[in-house]
Amino acid sequence: MTMLQVNDLSINFGGIKAVDGITFDINKGEIFTIIGPNGAGKTTIFNLISRIYQASGGSLVFDGVDITRIAPHKIAGLGIARTFQNVELFEHGTLLQNLLVAQHAHHTTRMWEEVLFLPSVRESEREIRRNVEEVIDILDLQRYRDATVHNLPYGVRKNIELARALCTKPKLILLDEPSSGLNVEETEDLSFWIRDIRDDLGVTIIMVEHDLSLVNDVSDRVMAVNSGRLLALGSPEQVQSNPDVIKAYLGG
Repeated sequence: MTMLQVNDLSINFGGIKAVDGITFDINKGEIFTIIGPNGAGKTTIFNLISRIYQASGGSLVFDGVDITRIAPHKIAGLGIARTFQNVELFEHGTLLQNLLVAQHAHHTTRMWEEVLFLPSVRESEREIRRNVEEVIDILDLQRYRDATVHNLPYGVRKNIELARALCTKPKLILLDEPSSGLNVEETEDLSFWIRDIRDDLGVTIIMVEHDLSLVNDVSDRVMAVNSGRLLALGSPEQVQSNPDVIKAYLGG
């Protein structure tokens, strides 16, 4: 079942085509990775899908809904979440506070119901806590629950950003260079968590990543891009053995 359809997607910045007519589909339950050299257009593709940028041409269809021109603030409510290359968190809040804030995308109770603390509000609060605790357990963050974020190591903060994205209960999550800045042990843990996110939470994953060991370990399919254009699409082995990919990305 197709979750995301990207059709002839393009965007121009002045006279430069940052993304030039790219077409691909993402299947439900897939781990799909985009690779390419710096400046290839990988993060720009993410910015188009998450609606930070408006496409110059083409279309985006998510879960049967055309999102090509939908307002960016509605994306999380539809079920798309993302992380960024640079960690963006509420630095002076605790881990738990950062995760609870993420629940706002699915907030359904009304102000007067909350003032009266009706049973529906209490049940909503319990559901929010259950969801947060599940994410904390999957990413093994229990020991940091009440820690202030800015006091934590970089690798832990990267995982908190991932946890916060998961707390929006996405159908699709965009991971922008999730292993950047992580050591070998943290990257190995990340590979397990990526599979758990797909297998245990049922979240489809698109990842931009430079670490080819991680790409090979977790990816169902890989797409290579360069200068905003698609170079190759297939299994990790097929893409990395493609002569155009070797020339553009692997330095062959």
